[in-house]
This record gives sequence, structure tokens and C-alpha cells, in this order.
Amino acid sequence: MWTNFFVAAAGASAALAGLVFVAISVNIGRILQVPHLPTRAGATIGSLVLILVSSMDALIPQAHWAMGIQIFIVSVAALWLQGLSAWRGLSLRKQMNRPLWEPTLNAILGPIQILPFVIGAMLLAAQGDSGIYWIARGCVLVFVLSTFNAWVLLVEILR
Repeated sequence: MWTNFFVAAAGASAALAGLVFVAISVNIGRILQVPHLPTRAGATIGSLVLILVSSMDALIPQAHWAMGIQIFIVSVAALWLQGLSAWRGLSLRKQMNRPLWEPTLNAILGPIQILPFVIGAMLLAAQGDSGIYWIARGCVLVFVLSTFNAWVLLVEILR
């Protein structure tokens, strides 16, 4: 039932991660001049890798609890990257003369996009069939926010 969704999510996340890598490599000098952007770029790639790994795990015939544990581990790593990005953005806000809403929004939306994966992974590990729905919702949420971050790293950085 979920095969088509996760095949599409794996392919799309790999493509978007590739776009982010290109954006970073094309604009590396500019990204390194803005102290909070390297961690934001890393968190974005981490979130896309979370979709890729979760999608691939969902395609492997295995017990729900095993898939839940695997996705939980990758989710915690992605959550850590988002937390690091949030902390860096908030701590450098005054130095960069950024309005408070910008790093605050990033600090809220970054971790929130990972939470459906954490919840879904815990439900799957506890043999809850509804966990897969949480993972799917997380994929969609990460796609939306990662597309925005790709735009920032590719276009907005040049303004």
C-alpha cells in the first residue's frame, strides 16, 4: 500500500539533497560568510537524508519494531542537527543584525518537521500500525521546509 509513496519520497529526497549540495558548492564562499548558514545547510541535508533512509527502511520487508528503531536513530541525529542550527541562528542573531522572528521561526520549524518521524518511529517500535502515517506526514513536512531552505541557499544568499 505504501510502496509507491516511499519510492517517490526516496527519489525526491535524493534529488532535493543533490540540489542542496549543488547550492552549497556553488555558493560556498557566500554561505561561509554568514555564520549560521553552514549549520542550516547541514540540518537541511540531514532532514532530507532522514526522508531517504526512512523511505528505504519502509521498503524493506521487516518487522515494524525494527523499522521503528532504525528510523528513530536517524530521527534523533536529524533532530540534533536541527537543534544545532537553531542554537547557532539564535546565538548569532544580534551579531548578524537579524530580526528576532527569523531565527525564532527557524528554531521552531526545524525541530517540528522532525517530530512526526520521532513519533512515528516510536509507534512503529511499539507495534503501532499508525506510525507509518506519521512518517509519511513527516516526509511531506520536510519536503516543504527543505525546499524553502534550498531556496535560501541557492537564491536568497545572492541578494
